[in-house]
Amino acid sequence: MAKTVTGCLIIIGNEILSGRTQDINLAHLAKALNEFGVRMVHARVIPDVEDIIIETVNECRETYDHVFTTGGIGPTHDDITSAAIAKAFDLPLVRHPDALEALEKYYKNNQHELNEQRLKMTETPEGATLIANAISIAPGFKIENVYVFA
Repeated sequence: MAKTVTGCLIIIGNEILSGRTQDINLAHLAKALNEFGVRMVHARVIPDVEDIIIETVNECRETYDHVFTTGGIGPTHDDITSAAIAKAFDLPLVRHPDALEALEKYYKNNQHELNEQRLKMTETPEGATLIANAISIAPGFKIENVYVFA
């Protein structure tokens, strides 16, 4: 009998917990992953709190085959997911050169400037693999069995 490949979604954001924003990612991801043979078996909604993100990611990456996170990788002050993931893996947070190149190209032809705040969207744990973002130019990333999405 084949082993079930498991997935877990960690939804990160105070705006979800407060009710200001409705999550639409769980149903979409669960359905899409099922088509690839990954069964979503667990989901959590957690706040933008570094220690909670680190603890949750570390627990889930040991328990499930694949862990997906949504939220917290944008340019605002409360977008701390990338830094927390780096700490969970005990890796430095770096500006990914391919993400930097993509944002430089995008903002060169855009009415907005690529400022220090937006450069935050290029930061990943060292060694992470970028995941293209079809919605906006800022990529997600993968480190081991953890996939980090906006």
